[in-house]
Amino acid sequence: MANATERSIRNISDTALWVAVYRARETERPDGLFRDPFARKLAGERGERIAREMLAAHRYEWPYVSRTVRFDQIIAERVKQGADLVINLAAGLDTRPYRMELPSSLKWVEVDLPAMIDYKEEILAGETPRCFLERVRLDLADVAGRRELFHRLGSSAKKALIVTEGLLVYLSRDEVIALGRDLAAQPGFADWAIDLCSPGLLKMLQKNLGALSEAGSPLKFGPEEGPEFFMSCGWKPVEVYSMIKTAAQIKRLPFFLRLIALLPESNGRQGSRPWGGVCRLTRM
Repeated sequence: MANATERSIRNISDTALWVAVYRARETERPDGLFRDPFARKLAGERGERIAREMLAAHRYEWPYVSRTVRFDQIIAERVKQGADLVINLAAGLDTRPYRMELPSSLKWVEVDLPAMIDYKEEILAGETPRCFLERVRLDLADVAGRRELFHRLGSSAKKALIVTEGLLVYLSRDEVIALGRDLAAQPGFADWAIDLCSPGLLKMLQKNLGALSEAGSPLKFGPEEGPEFFMSCGWKPVEVYSMIKTAAQIKRLPFFLRLIALLPESNGRQGSRPWGGVCRLTRM
C-alpha cells in the first residue's frame, strides 16, 4: 500500500490533488461545512487514487477540513475588516475566489508554479471568479522574482492579507525567515495566515507521510518556538487555532481522539506534543 502511494505522489504539486479530494468529500456531505463545487473535478482520478492509497488516509482528513474552515474564517473576517488584496502563495488548487462570498472590488492574486496554474486554468475555463483574480506563474524559491512581485503588489495595497496554506512545512527555518522578512518589507502587507505544526507533529508526519520524501518534497518546518517563531522575521501572532480543538468544535474529530481534545493546551511551545494549528500573524 505504501509503495503504491509513493508511485502516485510524484512531486509536491500532487499533494494539491490529494487535498482537493478532502474538500470534495466535505462538499458532498449533507452537513458540509463549506462548498467547493470544483474540488472533485480538480482532484481528478489521480487525486482519488492518491487518497485511496495513502496509508490510513481517513485519519488525515479531519485536519485538512479543519484547516480549510479556519482559513475561510480568517479570510472572510479580514475582508470584512477592509482587506483590499489577498495574495495566495503556492495557491495550488484553491478555489476561494470562486466559492466564497467576496466583494467584486477585492483583488486576489494566486502565485504558483507554471504547470499548476496551467492545469487549474484548464479545469476552471469558463468559470467566473467573484472578485478580480490575477494568477502569477512563479517559483517562490526565486528570491529576486518574489521580491519584485511583492514590491509591485505592495506598492498599491493598503491592507493586504497573505495566505500560505500548506506551504511552510516544506521549507527550512532559514527559508521561512527569509520569506517572512520579504513579506514584512512591504508596509501594505498587514496580515499573514499560516498553518503550523510542532516538532512532535512534524516527526509524526515525516514518519506517516514518507511518500512525500520519496517524491523529493520532505516535510521540514516545525519550529520549537511555536507561533512566536515569526516574531524573528517581523510578524506577531494574534490568532492561534488548534486543529484538534477546531475539529472537535466542528464535529469532524475521529472518536479515538476526542478525549485528547478535552485536554488543556497553550498557544506557545508544544515540544514533542503533536500539535497543529492555523494562525493569523500581523506585521510588527
